Amino acid sequence: MAEVATQTEELAQMSQQQRPKHVIHTLLNSLREYRKATLLTPAFVVVEGILEILIPTIMAALIDQGISGGSMPMVWRFGLILVCMSAVSLLCGFMAGRFSAIASAGFAKNLRHDLFQQVQNFSFTNIDKFSTGSIITRLTTDVTNLQNSYQMILRLGVRAPIMVIISWLFAYRISPSISMVFLGAIPVLGVGLIGLVVLVHPVFERVFHTYDRLNSVVDENLQGMRVVKSYNRESYEVSKFSKISERIFKDFVKAEKILSFNMPLLQFCMYVSMILIAWLGAQQIVASGNNGALGLTTGDLTALVTYAMQILMSMMMLSVVFVMFIISQASAERIVSVLQEQSTVTTPDNPIMEVKDGSIDFDHVTFKYAKQAQKPVLNDINLHIKSGQTLGIVGGTGSSKSSLVQLIARLYDVTDGSLKVGGHDVRDYDLTVLRDNVAMVLQKNVLFSGTIAENLRWGNPNATDEEIRHACRLAQADGFIQEFPDKYDTYIEQGGTNVSGGQRQRLCIARALLKNPKILILDDSTSAVDTKTDQSIREAFHHEIPHTTKIIIAQRVASVQESDVIVVMNDGQIMDMGTHDELLRSCEEYRSIYESQVRNSASPEQIEGTQSNQGTEEKGEVNE
Repeated sequence: MAEVATQTEELAQMSQQQRPKHVIHTLLNSLREYRKATLLTPAFVVVEGILEILIPTIMAALIDQGISGGSMPMVWRFGLILVCMSAVSLLCGFMAGRFSAIASAGFAKNLRHDLFQQVQNFSFTNIDKFSTGSIITRLTTDVTNLQNSYQMILRLGVRAPIMVIISWLFAYRISPSISMVFLGAIPVLGVGLIGLVVLVHPVFERVFHTYDRLNSVVDENLQGMRVVKSYNRESYEVSKFSKISERIFKDFVKAEKILSFNMPLLQFCMYVSMILIAWLGAQQIVASGNNGALGLTTGDLTALVTYAMQILMSMMMLSVVFVMFIISQASAERIVSVLQEQSTVTTPDNPIMEVKDGSIDFDHVTFKYAKQAQKPVLNDINLHIKSGQTLGIVGGTGSSKSSLVQLIARLYDVTDGSLKVGGHDVRDYDLTVLRDNVAMVLQKNVLFSGTIAENLRWGNPNATDEEIRHACRLAQADGFIQEFPDKYDTYIEQGGTNVSGGQRQRLCIARALLKNPKILILDDSTSAVDTKTDQSIREAFHHEIPHTTKIIIAQRVASVQESDVIVVMNDGQIMDMGTHDELLRSCEEYRSIYESQVRNSASPEQIEGTQSNQGTEEKGEVNE
């Protein structure tokens, strides 16, 4: 519990230090087509409010001139005016509610769109800055808070000040001395509300950061449910979730305890004001003999009481708006921090729009995930790959093999040095053009909800059925697809949970091939397929896409031993490079990996025979 509390405290402090500027201006950019509804809402609210304020004055005239004066024509006249004013006020209230709903819902829709689009433009560096749970919270809970707050501001936030100011002016016209009662109540309420804002805002900031952690835990648990169950760790996961949930509960209780002072303060001001108005009004009526010559009439006192209720109810509305504002302020800052985040990877002003070939040149490349990091992830990498060559990369866990290839598609940018593709620095290319020519099959293969064909067309939206089948044949995926009843129309569940790991890998390879890239990167992407299928995939690559530069990261030496060049990496540096035979002679690390895999993969029958390449390829995975 203490650990969670400490983390959330630190996050809250970081948020305060890095609070984005121009929050309101940034948020209002998401209004766009809903500006008209935003402007119409307060217009109808103003008309509604003015009519409600006029009604007590008309009511006072009806009482004094009609009822007290015994004139039925005046009763009918003022009664008809009251009915018309009430009907128009009701219509304006309905229209204000309608347009405020359109404006707030549309604002939330655009805000979600802008947030999601902004995340799509992020580099991996930006994504690393925000956790998955945090982004989900901002797209859901935070946006909903802003939607509710915005709707309240459009209606109550506009209505309440108008009602307070104009009602007080009408009350002052009737009795200046009694109207002063309201001026005494307003500062008391104002000071109280400001105090609540100061006390509660940091609590809600901390709550939403804790929500981020809660969502991250849920996301991690659901994605790893098979692991959780296989290790019987359900109770541990429940305990972890409960600690964070308990922290949210305590923070909310603390915030609600503070906010609970809002209503007693409001009621205190309301009751004191009503007592003072009744007492002062009664004195003036009695002093004037209730004839209106020297003081108040009965109608005036009725109007004053009504105005008092309107003013105090408007103050109550303002207090509700303040509470919602306190909650949404933290949400607004969190949303704007994403909207104002600048991607570390952008397209230059005059980009190169064509990748000439698949040649790759690393010239003294150094890379750090964070600029302040002391030790680089990659250090002084010099590597030159000709177009059409096959490069194999092997190395132990944490040797930065994946980090190396992620620089090619500018998922990250180099910290120092230069990385060229097709003879030009990758930072000079149009980002879309570069990534269209570099196809990556990452370690974590992801398929999306939809049919197999729909997933494959991520590589090429315009691919024909024959092109899809051809890519699947190269990736050795067509065989198992044909065994499905619906074949290429087979529905893939979220995350590809209804296909095996090997099938998922082959589908992802086929998807990458459909891009017809100049550079194809397989980041340990055949670890879940058998060695025979792995061999078939590599042979298909050799015969069908000879001009494509192929980079294969693998734990199995068998997967890379036929490569033109093999790079052995260790601790972010190139330890050695050469062909398979050269490395067996010169590199002890490579030879050790090779021999251990041959030894571990050989069956008793194979031990009696020679250590052939097939024996090397049988099984011998080392998980990265």
